[in-house]
Amino acid sequence: MTIVKVLVGTRKGAFILTSDASRKDWKVTGPIFGGWEVYHIKGSPVEPTRLFASQSSGWFGQIIQRSDDSGETWKAMGNDFSYEGTLGTHQTFDGTQHPWEFKRVWHLEPSLTDPETVYAGVEDAALFRSSDGGSSWTELSGLRGHETGPLWQPGAGGMCLHTIILDRDNPNRIVIAISAAGAFRSDDAGQTWKPINHGLVSAMMPDPAAEVGHCVHRVAMHPARPDTLFMQKHWDIMRSDDAGESWREVSGNLPSDFGFPIEVHAHEPETIYVVPIKSDSEHFPPDGKLRVYRSRTGGNDWEALTKGLPQSDCYVNVLRNAMAVDTLDSCGIYFGTTGGQVYASPDSGDTWAPIVRDLPAVLSVEVQTLP
Repeated sequence: MTIVKVLVGTRKGAFILTSDASRKDWKVTGPIFGGWEVYHIKGSPVEPTRLFASQSSGWFGQIIQRSDDSGETWKAMGNDFSYEGTLGTHQTFDGTQHPWEFKRVWHLEPSLTDPETVYAGVEDAALFRSSDGGSSWTELSGLRGHETGPLWQPGAGGMCLHTIILDRDNPNRIVIAISAAGAFRSDDAGQTWKPINHGLVSAMMPDPAAEVGHCVHRVAMHPARPDTLFMQKHWDIMRSDDAGESWREVSGNLPSDFGFPIEVHAHEPETIYVVPIKSDSEHFPPDGKLRVYRSRTGGNDWEALTKGLPQSDCYVNVLRNAMAVDTLDSCGIYFGTTGGQVYASPDSGDTWAPIVRDLPAVLSVEVQTLP
């Protein structure tokens, strides 16, 4: 029997929501690590019972947790996220230089082929890799040591490496995104990196088309089309068909091109989803109507998906890691809100229903589809 598990990270712990293939009735397990921020929780695509979670607090610091039994029990792993060498400073908005400081793990990305390998994106922005299931970590220091590193600046949420995309057909390719530096790609398994921001324009920057400095909120890719990337930027929905070498805007008829998450349908590489919010200062849906927008043409032409979503007096936000898709034949779409609701659509977005309400503010949503 097919099992669907929605893994939810929140401001006050993690939750696991479980259903069968109908995705109608859900069992809620949690809170796990109640009272702690869980920025991200994700399962291994190779060993489905293995989960990784980023547990943190201002008081106790950062802990990586691993479960090998689908979240029944957890073990604290190695947390030696020490920056490698002395790679200088980064810039803050007033132009001064500050030393790099490790604060938290924003994103965990298990390998597509090896259950012992997992990547971690952290704040201040750096990329780490573990080859022993999270017991020890090594920085891929070529990223932070890139010549543009001193020009990277923190976004409103910190200078976070929040997106890690692995290519199942090319294990040497890694795409990451940093707020506020931009997107970068490695073609040699993380040893060297290049900025991939040509075509991005950010009006708030002194040089709007600069090589780095763009506030990228999220990047998504369909595994069958690794050269096609979709981006939700700080203003603008962008598309690249050459692995990030160049980008073009595909915001089209959206009511606002500001938002945080972006996802691609599991079986339709040209179908993408975003959740617009009003502006960079008003983080809530336009007109108080919570709407997911879908494009079946890879951008530009968008339709509002509203059935089952609140269409009045709704002022929640959906954060960058808080949207995901499953791999069932009728692709399921999921997202969580800062108001603690998790919504699911079992029919590619046509209809929606809340799985659970009144959780703490949702930071991340991931999905496992298990046989």
